[in-house]
Formats: sequence, structure tokens, C-alpha cells
Amino acid sequence: MPSDTYAWSGGKDSLVLGELCRQAGISLCVLVICNLEYPAFIEWVNAHKPPELSIINTGQDIKWLAAHPQMLFPQNSKYASMWFQIVQHRGQSKYYKENHLDMLLLGRRRTDGNYVGRGDNVYTNKQGVTRYSPLSEWTHEQMLAYIHYHNLEMPPIYSWKNGYLCGTHPWPARQWTGRVENAWAEIYEIDSQVVHQAAGHIQSAQDFLNKLK
Repeated sequence: MPSDTYAWSGGKDSLVLGELCRQAGISLCVLVICNLEYPAFIEWVNAHKPPELSIINTGQDIKWLAAHPQMLFPQNSKYASMWFQIVQHRGQSKYYKENHLDMLLLGRRRTDGNYVGRGDNVYTNKQGVTRYSPLSEWTHEQMLAYIHYHNLEMPPIYSWKNGYLCGTHPWPARQWTGRVENAWAEIYEIDSQVVHQAAGHIQSAQDFLNKLK
């Protein structure tokens, strides 16, 4: 059974982490998603995922979102962090326990404001999951330089509006939009089908489409 695995989100930091882990002999990795991902991102994952990647789907879908309207386009850190808790953290914990891991490596960095541990870059939570962030002190410039000089292919998210600010995320977790209508406009520009499908369950999506007529 594996003792160490790294978390692979497809984001720029996890791409660098993955390269360094494989060089160190750590090839097993895990991606946690839900049923509210951008279709273009899933297509990119299928084309570029590491061969040893395991995918955990935590199951949140459009009906779940309609029943939890407070989770749509979070405008504060409380609900933004809840997305990480119910998707990434829950899925990682499931994989960690099922595979009897000793440690899960993450691409978190302090300069992004991410928690990596107190006074160190490793911590164990109340559920017994130990997370280690070996890139915690890397700067944005170092990360982007590694991606450039090693010709790493990045997902389409970074070419979208606020791509580097939002990072990888399920589309309802999109932040920095100001207003719900702005969020739907940004998503419509990325993939109009997402908005059309959401309109059958979420009134604000239907309202946005009505204004386009």
C-alpha cells in the first residue's frame, strides 16, 4: 500500500508539485472533483492527467446546489472555504484513510495565504490526516519560471477572466465577481451551456438568460 501521495488539482502549483514528486519517486496522486466542474477543465484533465492519478468525486450536483443557494458564487471567505471543506478536504480524507497513507503532499504556498502549518509546513488535522506542503516558501515568480522552463501545459482556466486569481474551482465556487449577474456573465463567456443547464434549477441563471433576449 502507498505511504505517500500528492494532491493533484491541475492547478499551476500542483503541476510543479507533481513534477518534483515524480522525480523523487512519488507517482501516486489524487484529484478531488464534484459534478459541477467546467466541462473544458474535465476535458483537459482527461488529456493531461498523470497516469497514476485516482479521481474522487464527492457528488455535489446542480440539484444539490439549488438546495444550498448560499454556496453559489461565495462573496466571503466563509463559504469559499466551505467549498474546500466539502470537496477537496472530504475527498482527500476519504482517499487518505482508504489507502492507509502516512502523508499527503500539497502544493500550498504561504504567498497565496494558504495554511500550511504553524511554524512549519506540515500539520495533522483532527481527522488524523497529515498534510505536507514542500513548496510553501516558493514565490509566484519561481513557480511560473518552473512551469515555463519545463514546458508544463496549464489548464484553460488560466486563460479565462481572473484565471490566476480564481485558480481551479467548481464553477459555482467562482469568486471575485462582485454580483451574481457578473458571475453568470463570466461563466456564460466560458461555456454558455453551463448557464443554460443551471437555468432549469436556479432562478438567477434563468434571470440572466432572460436579459439576453
